[in-house]
Amino acid sequence: MSLGDEPGYGDGSRGDDGRYGGTGQTRTRLPDRPGDVYGGARRGRSSTRSLVTVVGVVVLLIAAIAFANRGGDDSPSSGTGGGSGGAKSGTSPTAASGNRPVDSKTNGIPAGYSHNVQGAQSAGANYAVALGSDGMFNTGKRHAIVQAVADPSALDRLQSGFDADYSANFLKKIGLDTDGSAPTGSTFVNRTLPVGTKVTSSSDTAATVEVWCNSLFGLTGESSTNPVTSGWFTVTMKLTWNGDWKVLQTSQKTGPTPVNGDNAVSGADEIGKAVEEFGGFTYAR
Repeated sequence: MSLGDEPGYGDGSRGDDGRYGGTGQTRTRLPDRPGDVYGGARRGRSSTRSLVTVVGVVVLLIAAIAFANRGGDDSPSSGTGGGSGGAKSGTSPTAASGNRPVDSKTNGIPAGYSHNVQGAQSAGANYAVALGSDGMFNTGKRHAIVQAVADPSALDRLQSGFDADYSANFLKKIGLDTDGSAPTGSTFVNRTLPVGTKVTSSSDTAATVEVWCNSLFGLTGESSTNPVTSGWFTVTMKLTWNGDWKVLQTSQKTGPTPVNGDNAVSGADEIGKAVEEFGGFTYAR
């Protein structure tokens, strides 16, 4: 029997409710025309499904675009280092500004900072490195360092203060010669490593910058009684703008100090070799 012989096929006996005849008995619909094995109603359902699929894809695309745009707005953006020195709206206050480090130097110390808060923080970090270096233990090098970072109005006061700090008695106490050099067979280590900076006050001509630092200090060598240790401290610098950011006053306090890790302690030779082989950085906020 052909499909055309089935009751209800092309005879108009199907009701509008999708049932065949007037009996109220639900039956499987047959094709509306020969060759259409899925029937007209099935074809209509396929069209509906296609429409739903298309609409679903469009909705998903719109949602994806909206999510991407929202993600772009929330992502950190680099600060411009403009007049306010702050980061762009939505940027974490501890995120790097993205500004390049300065490329000029005075007595080997980075110089030529931008006249804004970002420049003041960069100056504070690099000055902390210089004032916390092994060069401060040699009179000639110390005077050159202080002259490079100090404002002329504070130069004499800072020089005399640092000279008193690095006295001959102090050098002898930590095991150094009078010129700040280490004994034969030893390496003197004194490095300051800025972790972060913040500005506690600022104006067009002045800024107070705090620099949180880690440090390495001591003497390598088998006979050293002052081995290299690490420490944590915060340096506070009062800076003034005089064509560049320069130091008026410095102070230091201990911490914040994290809990020590479980790293195995390296030998004196390994520490000495690392200090000689690993160079430092020019910092930019």
